[in-house]
Amino acid sequence: MTVSTKNNTRLAQGTKAFEDSLGISADAFIAGFAEIALGFGEMILESEFGTAYQRPGLDLLTRELIIVATCAMLGTAGTGAVKLHIPAALRAGATRTQIVETLVQISFSAGLPIAIGALQTARSLFAEMDSKAT
Repeated sequence: MTVSTKNNTRLAQGTKAFEDSLGISADAFIAGFAEIALGFGEMILESEFGTAYQRPGLDLLTRELIIVATCAMLGTAGTGAVKLHIPAALRAGATRTQIVETLVQISFSAGLPIAIGALQTARSLFAEMDSKAT
């Protein structure tokens, strides 16, 4: 992280929450947007992780399950976020059963094709995680 961004409290809080939740580098996330949309990565860290994640009223587990559900409801547009937030939900204490049941539940509001795609994504991600664990 650059010196100028270290002075921003929300960005610092967001960076910590991002890295703690997702288990990936905030700097790499920011760099991934720098060429096409300078400042966009920082905006996400500040607003989502530095502000919304810091609000009282929901624990991290609930937040992550909501994010998994809502991103899954976006279909293929949300697949990348689902892949990021399933491990985050697990780190926050979710079980695989809770994640699967969250995705089953969206079939009634988002439709079966969306839920099927999200469950296939979860199955592939779980298999990938299991293969890395062995």
